[in-house]
Amino acid sequence: MKNTRIYFVIVIMFLGGFFTINDVVGQQNLSLERAILKGLENNFQIRISEEYLNSAQLANSWGTVGRFPSISIGLSSVNRFDNTPSTEKPDERSDLYTNRLSPFVNVNWVLFNGFSVKMNKEKLELLERFSSGNSALVVENTVQSIILGYYLVLLEHERLKVLNEVKDLSGDRYEYEMIRKDIGSSVTFQVLQAKNSYLSDSTKYLLQELNVKNAYLRLNLLLGESPKSNFILVDSFQVETYTYDIDDLEKKMMSSNKTLQNQYVNQEVLKKSTGIAKSASYPSISMNAGYDYSKGWYDLPEPDSYNSYSFDYYANFTLSFNLFNGGITKRNIKQAGINERIGTLETLEMKQTLENLLVNQYELYDIRKQLLSVAEANMESAQLNMQIATDKYRSGTINSFNFRDVQLIYLNAASRKLNAIYDLIDTHTELLRLTGGIVTEN
Repeated sequence: MKNTRIYFVIVIMFLGGFFTINDVVGQQNLSLERAILKGLENNFQIRISEEYLNSAQLANSWGTVGRFPSISIGLSSVNRFDNTPSTEKPDERSDLYTNRLSPFVNVNWVLFNGFSVKMNKEKLELLERFSSGNSALVVENTVQSIILGYYLVLLEHERLKVLNEVKDLSGDRYEYEMIRKDIGSSVTFQVLQAKNSYLSDSTKYLLQELNVKNAYLRLNLLLGESPKSNFILVDSFQVETYTYDIDDLEKKMMSSNKTLQNQYVNQEVLKKSTGIAKSASYPSISMNAGYDYSKGWYDLPEPDSYNSYSFDYYANFTLSFNLFNGGITKRNIKQAGINERIGTLETLEMKQTLENLLVNQYELYDIRKQLLSVAEANMESAQLNMQIATDKYRSGTINSFNFRDVQLIYLNAASRKLNAIYDLIDTHTELLRLTGGIVTEN
């Protein structure tokens, strides 16, 4: 990530077995690791969050909170012409030309205003940390979306392969029925059934091609790439299972969850806001200092013309204390305290929500591991059943209706297995996000 002080290390250990990190010939080949790095570089939401962080870093300065004096310089000029009657001779008038230059320097400095300068600076530092935390959240969510988007493309590709396999089997069955009809072993009804099955599978295949294209479009958007960009995903659609301990996951979540960490920072911001509101109860001391110089030229009838100059410098101090302002200060303090208590309750609620979500995802992960095992066993049976049914169909042992049923069973079994793999990847990625394991900050 450019132009920031945050560097993120992608945690890809959980992807072990999903892919191998090898150099692949061709610019269009894309591994998951490269997809993540490309997304971190180009994703629009990440780039927007970087600009927000740059803005927070720019605002975090002592000058913003008024620690330093304000110094101004200026120059005033007076050029005036007066035509007035003479005091000695009323019928005569005299001309008066006045030219005056007055440069000045002025310094205003608030020396003390109830520690609000220091507390406002601390608040700006917290706001910068909060913006950095938001940037980390955007990165975390983007990485999660890229992982799921990448595997969604692989999922749609695998579905396409299965549908293509079933379509080819339906095509072979249709051709087989046509041959049987030519030799008189099949009737028109069986041929039409085979043809309908083939056309139905062809339709599903065409629609699945559209699903693959849409999945690529979504991935390109996440990567910040043009919709016309074409990639060849080189990773395999596989998943490894892990055994987790819920207590260990909860400890990691409480210490590393990005959302919770940002809420802690927000709570500190609310505390600083309370202190800033209380600072209005203290007196304020300010200083106003400067230097003035004035040079004048006065053009009068001779011999009364003359020049003049003057200069002065000053340093004035002001002590002010607000005795009464309609209770505004007191109400602001109370309101800040209320906001702080609301923030505390929101933090407690967030902890409880995250704990419930973690338990839910932990149990869901275990269930989906079991569902994957069942789906794999079911797939093995469906494949074997398909092989046996194909041989029996060609030998005439089973009819075309039974063979079609076996095809549909195989298609459903393959679909359940593919969905089980993707669902397990989804849950695993969510567990890592909750425990702060997708990205770590250095």
